[in-house]
Amino acid sequence: MRRRLLLLNLLLGAAILAAGWQLRRDWLAARAREQATARQTVKPQPPPPLGINKPAQPVAAASYNEIAQKMLFSKDRNPNVVVEVQAPPAKPMPPLPQLHGVLYLGDSPTAILSGGKGHQDQVGVHPGENFGEFKLVDVSNEEIALEWDGQVINKRVDEMLAQNAAAPPVEDSRPKSAAAPAAAKSAPPQPRGEAAPGVDIGAGLNACQPGDTSPAGTVVGNKRKVISKSPFGETCRWETLK
Repeated sequence: MRRRLLLLNLLLGAAILAAGWQLRRDWLAARAREQATARQTVKPQPPPPLGINKPAQPVAAASYNEIAQKMLFSKDRNPNVVVEVQAPPAKPMPPLPQLHGVLYLGDSPTAILSGGKGHQDQVGVHPGENFGEFKLVDVSNEEIALEWDGQVINKRVDEMLAQNAAAPPVEDSRPKSAAAPAAAKSAPPQPRGEAAPGVDIGAGLNACQPGDTSPAGTVVGNKRKVISKSPFGETCRWETLK
């Protein structure tokens, strides 16, 4: 037992001596490197070349142009002048023509219109035809559509007939003598219509004149008066004799 302990102690002592020897060896090597480093001389680097600064440019007012344009607190410095362009005034629409009735003769209906410049008399107008500044787009017993300047005006037939009936009579603008008013007051009213064909509505037909009380079958020239009944009332026209 003692022999084993002695052997173990010898081994531990040998290990301690080997570790001490290795530690001293490392310390001597480190010291030698330190002394070698201390003895070295550092070669100084050449200084960097000195640059010559460019001379300052004189201050110009144009260089502050961008700052002046982007000034947030001064809108009057903006060089972009906004010019407000006013739209031209809208073209006034002339008065609508007067509607005196709708006739169904032939394939398409016919609107009896009057009024406007150069159209004081009643004229039969078919859909697609022009009447003064207006164009008749469509017409029926209930509604009438007129086009003016690209706009379509829809009106009820009964409304236009009521307005036509309530409109005051057109006075003659021709000069009259001083005795004419007195004679007009004393003379009895004359009937507006007569037993004769009215305006030409196409297809050899003529409309009846307002106030025409002649019976059906009346012949004037080569025209014969025809009165027919429809669900919307009586229609009157003059047909060409064959």
